[in-house]
Amino acid sequence: MGKSEFITIDFKRLSKAEQIKSITEAVILYSDGNNNLLEKHGYFAMDFPLDELRLFFVNDTLMLPSEY
Repeated sequence: MGKSEFITIDFKRLSKAEQIKSITEAVILYSDGNNNLLEKHGYFAMDFPLDELRLFFVNDTLMLPSEY
């Protein structure tokens, strides 16, 4: 992944149908905030309590949506 001033990090637990199709339970998507996907990681097993979460990485600082 190249150097970027602004990155959105989206965690998403997939629906049961999507899990069967992709053989992963969840994905983490890294983008530039303009729907340009930089990186995608799939995870086979997750115990994270939320179904979705968005974080912002700006100028070497990771922030929650309420902090941005």
